[in-house]
Amino acid sequence: MQACPYDALYIDPNNNTAAKCNFCAHRVEMSLEPACVIVCPTQAILAGDLDNPGSKVSRTVANEKVSVRKPQKGTQPKLFYVGIEGDLLEPTRISRKDTYFASDWRDGTAQANASDVGNLAGALAREVYDVPHSAPWGWKIAAYLWTKAVAAGALLVAAILLSLAGGSAATLLNIVCPTIALIGLAVTSVLLIFDLKRPDRFFYLITKPNFRSWLVVGTYFLIGYGVLAGGWLLCGIFASSIPSALRWFAAAFAIASACYSAFLFAQAKGRDLWQSPLFLWHLLVQALVAGSATILITGILMDAPPGILRPAVLILLISLIVSLAMNMGEIALPHVSEDVRIATRALTRGQLSGRFWRLVVGAGLITPIILASLVLASLLPSASAFAIVAAVLALAGLWWFEELWVKAGQSAPLS
Repeated sequence: MQACPYDALYIDPNNNTAAKCNFCAHRVEMSLEPACVIVCPTQAILAGDLDNPGSKVSRTVANEKVSVRKPQKGTQPKLFYVGIEGDLLEPTRISRKDTYFASDWRDGTAQANASDVGNLAGALAREVYDVPHSAPWGWKIAAYLWTKAVAAGALLVAAILLSLAGGSAATLLNIVCPTIALIGLAVTSVLLIFDLKRPDRFFYLITKPNFRSWLVVGTYFLIGYGVLAGGWLLCGIFASSIPSALRWFAAAFAIASACYSAFLFAQAKGRDLWQSPLFLWHLLVQALVAGSATILITGILMDAPPGILRPAVLILLISLIVSLAMNMGEIALPHVSEDVRIATRALTRGQLSGRFWRLVVGAGLITPIILASLVLASLLPSASAFAIVAAVLALAGLWWFEELWVKAGQSAPLS
């Protein structure tokens, strides 16, 4: 549904699967016209073989002024509109109204003042060609991105910290971190499966994989990362040390698990905001933020040594600064389309702007940057408490970003 730039797909309530108009395939196969063509009393709909130059539809397309919707999406549309103004085919160029002229009249009495009636009388009615569906992605997708960042970041940051600590054994890095990663992966998998309208079909990703889909590829990344996290945990329990090869293989799969969603979102061709070239780097930095914040909280509660905690604070600080810079860059970049402009405006000046500036930028980025800087400079009397506050705010800011990013991407109307 997110890949369709025309908002043509919907969830069939009878079988809970995605569906769309199939042009009455059962009739076309019998050399009959689609039902919409037959029942239209004004013959406003024409259907036929475009490859046959003698067909009525081919002659109409050849001889009339016709338009198609969003040819720039590369879908090679075969639905032509005859004699239509261009703006009527672009949902973003039509202002939406909360009321309708006919519904503002009750019992023959106009519910408008005289000047309004005069304005309405001089206006021409405008037709619409389809109706919008509700946004298919909600909190479960935002939660999936957040839990996946925590799961991937736990071992990615742990691998970095183990290298900085000379590979020394530590319960925090050898046992707690892989446990966090496995729990995060389990929650991520549950969210992925139950976001589907037909969760019983999830096993098709294993039995009938389509490797052109990043949902399939990402699932295999998550499986591989889960196996490596399990091996890390077993080594931490029974061997008290993590082999270097296992550490870096796990780190590589952590990066793949964190970043594959950028390619998954990029396959949602209908949502221009999600085509951002910075989104992959957003996900990588978010994994570092989530991993360092989680390790910092658990490390302080476990009374971990400063040799682990200070580098964790440093990774958190650098990641937050980079994340802030990318967020500001995302806003400042020229908009490649009207849909991106609408989505960005929703984040910065529209209905999502209050939460974006206050929760994501203010509470989730700037405040923890200040606190982490003061902790590293040892300028706070209770450094551990403020470090925990910074980590909690960073995780909260990450959650708010995921939620708003998913919502903003779907704010531009497709129909």
